[in-house]
Amino acid sequence: MYNSARMMLGAVSVASLTLAMPAMAQTTINVSSWGGPNHGINTIVWPTWQSWIEEATEGRVTLQVTEDLGPPAAQMALVADGVADASWIFHGHMPGRFGLTQLPEFPTFEDFSSEVASAAYWRTYEEYLAQANEHRGLEVMAMGVHGPGQIFTNEKTETFDDLSGKRLRVGGGVMTELAGALGVTGVALPPTGVYEAASQGVIGGAMLTLEGLRSFRVAEVAPYTLTVDGGFYRGSFAIVMNPMVWDRVSDEDREAIESVSGERLSRLFGHMMDVSDQRGVEFAEELGNTFTQATEDDIAMLREVSDELIDAWAKKVSTGDLDASEALQYFRDQLAVMAEEESIASDLEQS
Repeated sequence: MYNSARMMLGAVSVASLTLAMPAMAQTTINVSSWGGPNHGINTIVWPTWQSWIEEATEGRVTLQVTEDLGPPAAQMALVADGVADASWIFHGHMPGRFGLTQLPEFPTFEDFSSEVASAAYWRTYEEYLAQANEHRGLEVMAMGVHGPGQIFTNEKTETFDDLSGKRLRVGGGVMTELAGALGVTGVALPPTGVYEAASQGVIGGAMLTLEGLRSFRVAEVAPYTLTVDGGFYRGSFAIVMNPMVWDRVSDEDREAIESVSGERLSRLFGHMMDVSDQRGVEFAEELGNTFTQATEDDIAMLREVSDELIDAWAKKVSTGDLDASEALQYFRDQLAVMAEEESIASDLEQS
C-alpha cells in the first residue's frame, strides 16, 4: 500500500514537471551563416527569428546556427544540396543565375532606410519577381537590401574626376558597372579582403557599405568617404530554405513560420543593416574620417549613367508578362508606402 501510494505520487510529480516544462522542439532548422560571429546577421537576425519561430510554433520548431560551413558564394548550393537547411545569400555572388534581383541595386538619389527598402523589396518580389522563379529549388523566406554603398578612399576625394584611374574594390553587379563608368579600375575582392589589400597598397579604396567602415576596419585604411544620397548602389539578399526541410514541417507550423517571415523577416534584415551602418559611421567619426557629398554636376552625370544601366537591364531581364521597368517603378513607389508604416524596431523593443 505504501509503495503503491509512493509510486502514484511519483507519477503525479513527473506529470506535473512535464506540464511545467516548455515543449521540446520537434523540428530543428539548421542555418548556415557566413557573416562572422559579430555580424548583425548572427547577433540580431537569427536570434530574433528563432524566438519568433519558437513562439509562433509553441516551441515545436527552432533554429540552430552553424558558422563557416562554406564561403558566401557557396551558400545557395549548401542549402540546395541539403548540407544546411537554410542560409542567407547575396545574389551578386552568383552572376548569371540572377538578373531580376538587380532591381533594388540601382541608385535612387534619395535617402531611405534598409528596413524600408527590404520591406518594399519583399512586396515587389511577391508581386512581380517570384513568377520568374530565379530561386528555383529553394523556398524564399525573405528578401533584403543592404545599406547605401559609398566610396571609401585612402586619399581625399571630392569629385568623380579624383577617382579616375584609382584601383577600388568592387563586388560585382551594378557596382562594377558604375565603377567602370566612373573611370575606376575595379578589383574583385570580398569585403573581408579590403583591409589587407588597402594596407599593402594593392587598392586605393573600396566601394562598400557604411557597415564596412567598422566591421571590416575600412575606416582605418580609407579615411575619406564620398557619398551620394541613397548610395551609389545597394545589394540584394535573400534568406532561403531547402524545400524538403520545409515540406517536413507540419501545415500548422508552416503557417506559423510564414507569419513571422516574409515581409516581417525582410524588415528585420533591413533593420539589422541600418543598425550596422550606424555603428560603422560612428566608428569612422571617432577616427576622424571625412565624409564628402558628391557635387551636383557629378550626381547629374551619375543619373545619366544609371538611366542607361536601367534601360539595358530592363530589356535584358523582361520576359513574357514580366515588365522589369514596371517592377522597378513598383518597388520605388513602395519605398514611400513602407516608410509610413511602423518600424520593426518598436516590435523588438517590446520583445
